[in-house]
Amino acid sequence: MDEFLLALAAILVYGAFHSLLAAFGVKAWFVVAFGRRAYEGVYRLFFNAVATISFLPVLIVVGANPGETIWQADAPLSYVLLGIQAVALIGLMISLLQIDTMRFLGLSQYVAWQNGKPLPLPEEPLQTGGVYALVRHPLYFFSLMLLWPTPMMTTGTLGLVIGVTLYFAFGSLLEEQKLQRAFGQTYFDYQARVAWMIPYLKLGPRVAKPVINVGESLQD
Repeated sequence: MDEFLLALAAILVYGAFHSLLAAFGVKAWFVVAFGRRAYEGVYRLFFNAVATISFLPVLIVVGANPGETIWQADAPLSYVLLGIQAVALIGLMISLLQIDTMRFLGLSQYVAWQNGKPLPLPEEPLQTGGVYALVRHPLYFFSLMLLWPTPMMTTGTLGLVIGVTLYFAFGSLLEEQKLQRAFGQTYFDYQARVAWMIPYLKLGPRVAKPVINVGESLQD
């Protein structure tokens, strides 16, 4: 149980730090310190790099404190679970191919900044087809589909997976607020039509209503 709580605490601390980097106040400070153009060109890449590097200590903590084994699947069940994970990897790749992956990573913005091209980049169109017609957050869905059906689960790994699941759920809600501001009624209609993160499962009725965008906010 100690390993479970340690892993859960590690991922929640990471999530809090990751959310701080995405917070309006930090973005506003970056604009003041380095200028709006630098923010538009560099911040996304900086955000992703720091988020990736800061996740390494979480993996070290879990790796050093695996805890007791909760389950260990033998063949043929282990092959079934590995097959599910393989499908999840394919789903992740398709999800990334449907969006502008270079922009998602922040590389397109950086190249434009370096080459003196106009920033911010034009708004990326809302994806509603393909895997985005299955769930509104396929990157999160397929990531969780990759994490949960592991052939071997320890108490430490379980703490990590539960923490990641909670973080994805919270992050998806913040992301949807941003998309509502960006696309308005179009996104509300999409929400009403497509499941949140579990295919074909809609948690209660949703009333589509327009968004009144008051003021401007810094965008990723």
